[in-house]
Amino acid sequence: MAGNSFGKVFRITTFGESHGAAIGVIIDGCPPNIALDLDFIQYELDKRKPGQSKITTQRKESDTCQILSGVFEGKTTGTPIAIVIPNEDQKSKDYDHNKDTFRPSHADYTYQHKYGIRDHRGGGRSSARETAARVAAGAIAKLALKKVGIEVVAHVSSVGTIDAPHIDFTSVEDFEALRESNIVRCADPSTAKEMINLIDQIRKEGDTIGGKVSCIVKNCPVGLGEPVFDKLHADLGKAMLSINAVHGFDYGSGFDGSTMRGSEHNDIFEKNHLGDVITRTNFSGGIQGGISNGMDINFRVAFKPVATIMTNQQTVNKDGDAAEIKGKGRHDPCVVPRAVAIVEAMAALVIIDHYLRNNLYQ
Repeated sequence: MAGNSFGKVFRITTFGESHGAAIGVIIDGCPPNIALDLDFIQYELDKRKPGQSKITTQRKESDTCQILSGVFEGKTTGTPIAIVIPNEDQKSKDYDHNKDTFRPSHADYTYQHKYGIRDHRGGGRSSARETAARVAAGAIAKLALKKVGIEVVAHVSSVGTIDAPHIDFTSVEDFEALRESNIVRCADPSTAKEMINLIDQIRKEGDTIGGKVSCIVKNCPVGLGEPVFDKLHADLGKAMLSINAVHGFDYGSGFDGSTMRGSEHNDIFEKNHLGDVITRTNFSGGIQGGISNGMDINFRVAFKPVATIMTNQQTVNKDGDAAEIKGKGRHDPCVVPRAVAIVEAMAALVIIDHYLRNNLYQ
């Protein structure tokens, strides 16, 4: 199976399955002398881990990571970093009912067709459990970025048809405090209450709902991104679309920009009081010509409803005969509260990779 690695200079390779002994990641190309704050890495993993509230899956995983290499006396050495996260709460019998049937909108059919074999226990490699390894790697990327003043922060900006208002902020710390004040991870507390009530209602009905995560990269320097095929927004798009259940990505004005005139959409350049070149508006989302322009990078990631629902659905079995299936076990009614950490991690991995490509890291 190819496609398990991401990045060119700061490169990660993840491994493991949902119901295997462990999942993990190898990080190659991480700069030396970065102080590894283990509490911060665990904090990032805790944002993603299951069983954290009534609106997430009740699978209980501590997601305690073990760093096996690449660190000495609390600092990175520049050699490959190996991280393992044991699986502690597998209930593989919950998936016996779909051993010979294909769950609608899951990877069951495509994996079986492509490889001639599949791990029916939670989807194996296709499970979102794999993303915990990305979050661990992303936490180290965030520590490396923080050392040079770049910060990545995201929150849940919509659930179903409930949209949070645009939130302006200067302090990432204050924004995170607002976001972490509620279980849906929306930085607007009043909207968060509506979102929580909707998700809880959907959960009780045995159904699921989708939503969006909005992300901002602050203090990104001018010049990140490569011409043509390695444009910064293209790599961010690939990173986000590689996340389980993601069905859409837009940056800056996104699809709304297609309804505007050039006279409305153009970001006019000017100097600020510090003498830096900025733009009056930011419809470009901090990226022009595929290269960062020094403004905040902002984008949205759309997540589909979780495919496993607790009601009967028609499907087919491995022989192509009609069958019926109903979800069992522990599943998220809405994935976006836990996806915030994954979006931040993947964004951090893209930014640190491009930063290192520019030979900017000291």
